[in-house]
Amino acid sequence: MVRFIDRDVEMAFLEERYASDRFEFLVLYGRRRVGKTELLRQFVEGRPHVYFLADKGGTGRNALRLRREMAEALGRPEVATEEMDELFTWFVDEAKGRPLIVIDEFPYLVEKDDSIPSVLQRIIDQTLSTTRTMLVLCGSSEGMMERTVLGARSPLYGRRTGHWKVLPMTFADACGFFPGTPVERCIEHYSVLGGVPHYLQRFSGDASTVENAEREIMSRTGSLYEEVDFLLREELREPDVYKAILESIGAGKARAGEIADASRVPVHDIDKYLKTLARLGVVERFCSVSKGLKSWHTRYRLADPLFRFWFTFCEVHKSDLELGQTARCRKAVVEGFPSFVGQAFEPMCRALIAGEFPGRWPELGPWWGATRENGERVELEIDMVGLNGSTGEVLLGECKWSRDVDGERVLSDLRAKAAHVDWMSKDRREVYILFGRSFKKRPSGKDVMTFDIEDIRAMIEGRDSAKD
Repeated sequence: MVRFIDRDVEMAFLEERYASDRFEFLVLYGRRRVGKTELLRQFVEGRPHVYFLADKGGTGRNALRLRREMAEALGRPEVATEEMDELFTWFVDEAKGRPLIVIDEFPYLVEKDDSIPSVLQRIIDQTLSTTRTMLVLCGSSEGMMERTVLGARSPLYGRRTGHWKVLPMTFADACGFFPGTPVERCIEHYSVLGGVPHYLQRFSGDASTVENAEREIMSRTGSLYEEVDFLLREELREPDVYKAILESIGAGKARAGEIADASRVPVHDIDKYLKTLARLGVVERFCSVSKGLKSWHTRYRLADPLFRFWFTFCEVHKSDLELGQTARCRKAVVEGFPSFVGQAFEPMCRALIAGEFPGRWPELGPWWGATRENGERVELEIDMVGLNGSTGEVLLGECKWSRDVDGERVLSDLRAKAAHVDWMSKDRREVYILFGRSFKKRPSGKDVMTFDIEDIRAMIEGRDSAKD
């Protein structure tokens, strides 16, 4: 069972709609393993309800199971019908108080019977809409939920009274899965697992991240060994094509043309594949702050941490792993892990700053540009640039996943690069932020903030205290 941590905002949304005491039709969706089912179980606990987990057995079989669940909830004998319309009408007529019906994995019903959305539309329009029923549809197949429930062409379009996409947990909340574990290890765990509760549950805070990964991801008997392939097969019609694209991004290709060439996907088709992966949260399209999301400024990266780990280290060693041989893959992980965590550390730091200073820098992200030195083009990158058009304040930050950082040298280099950030060059006010595991030389000044591991721990504990 997944530990239930945080989800205060999601729970408040459900509680508010339940308290409305009128018909509510809510749609809850999000990627697999993100904790939707546990959220719903916590919500319905102590309330009269029907919680129905659909399967791929077809409409008839599911109707029989739903009939049994409804009868048990009412404490009555089963009604003599298998028609969905009649089942809902019977349940609502017999139920006392506020009827609460949750249908989990709704896409499984639609997969076997595409008339189900139309049937449910009729049930809502003719039976439920004038009652105090609260109906919740939940699903993990994001594409199907968006097409068959939320999309404009769905028969259910316009019927919902609210919807919520459940997202992975933030780093600060994910730390709750590892009480008493040093923040440094939590960062390493999060760089591999992200904020997916099911994944976090599989790692131990007592073992190193590499040890956990070898046991749960690299080993054929590991709980996450087949996770990436499973998700690709479940969500996508051409999993092999998408896998080739993900392999090319994992190998360092960042621009659409480069990705198309490396994956051997026609360049005129690559955009639609990348958009699908971005919609699923597997790939992220991003641009340099202040440049705008234009094609020549756009790059792509693996946004899902588990996918990034798999396509950075594991896929290339898949033949070994299939034979139960993890040694070469583990060696690659050990050698490349500091750099891997360093790349994940940057967005973690940006998220921490956004949470620590809400609204201070509405635009916050990486920046890149170029200059010329001795006639040669020199590429420049800054890990964190934040812009505030109202105040004229610009944040410039670097995130170093290393110990004994020479903060004075990093700050000097950052000030030099700041001159090339072409945004409100007149009357702008610059603030500098440095992150490091620890500092050998820690600069100070009114315009400088520094954060090491202990500061990050204090930020997380401060947020936990504020919640309490």
